[in-house]
Amino acid sequence: MIPEEIIEIPARPDRSQFRSQYFDAARAAGFQLCGVAPAAPVGDYPLYQQWVAEDFAGPMAYLADHRAALRADPRSLLPSARSVLCLGRLYNTPGPPAPVSRYAWGAADYHHVLRDGLAALVRTLEGFWGSFEYKICIDTAPLLERSLARQAGLGWIGRNTCLINQSSGSWFFLGEILTSVELAPDTPSPGCCGSCTRCVDACPTQALVPAPGGGWRLDARLCISTWTIEQRGVLPEQHRAASGSHVFGCDICQQVCPWNSRAPFTEEPAFQRANPGLDLAELAALTPETFRERFRKTPLWRAKYAGLMRNAATAMGNSGDPRHIGPLRRLVLHPDQAVSQHALWALRRLEHDA
Repeated sequence: MIPEEIIEIPARPDRSQFRSQYFDAARAAGFQLCGVAPAAPVGDYPLYQQWVAEDFAGPMAYLADHRAALRADPRSLLPSARSVLCLGRLYNTPGPPAPVSRYAWGAADYHHVLRDGLAALVRTLEGFWGSFEYKICIDTAPLLERSLARQAGLGWIGRNTCLINQSSGSWFFLGEILTSVELAPDTPSPGCCGSCTRCVDACPTQALVPAPGGGWRLDARLCISTWTIEQRGVLPEQHRAASGSHVFGCDICQQVCPWNSRAPFTEEPAFQRANPGLDLAELAALTPETFRERFRKTPLWRAKYAGLMRNAATAMGNSGDPRHIGPLRRLVLHPDQAVSQHALWALRRLEHDA
């Protein structure tokens, strides 16, 4: 029999320190924003349901399919969840506006960077708290991220429908850890847009529309980011001219936001400027093989080869630059119908102006 005085009893975690341990560990893992939301029905879910019912998701069927109901409650993804650890990672880097959305400027896919950071945070917390059930979520999970982040005090949802942090702006990737550990939730952030409508006024396609009962929402069917990233095939002609010089995504509603005027920059190497100022003629010369080699591990892979070529042709047509006539004549012969049609449309615009 082991003498009672030498039996080692594992120390029980001090729950009073859980919140401070979480905040310290989150910052050490590279997250600038962190907070806690309750794992409970999400108050914004009826607004999301209405958004889906009115077909505002456009071609993004994954936002309106059988997984839509899962977004009503985080416990749909982890039944034992008691808290949602909401986190934000800054991706802002210096440089002028570009044809590629700022979040895709880096040479790495942010999904991997974000997931690795969340996994490292879980390992640290397990060292403090012992074993617990959890689920790591990024923007591929059926979760109302921005609503939960607002509940966790990370910021408010602005008129541009982005999460805005008062001191750091909106250039953030969001991630979540659903956990069986119960932490005291944070206080939701109050809205601070006031009477400002710069994002609404600046949107060239009027994609930001009033919501019934107040507030604003995004009609994704009119959003340049949807057209250049999510929409496959041929775009209606009225959308082509409105796409302007955008090749992948659009940041206009964030660029004009006053809360981003002094937004800090990230030091994360994976997010540094690598693919912003893409040369249109260079893009037009890409083959499927060179596209894969250059963009396979970046966010631009999402548009697929044909989509990026189509977007490059559209941007050439909107450029007014006759130097693009030669590349467009080659793209007219492209085997993909959407690329060929957009190139022909762009060629006619440039030849008409020449």
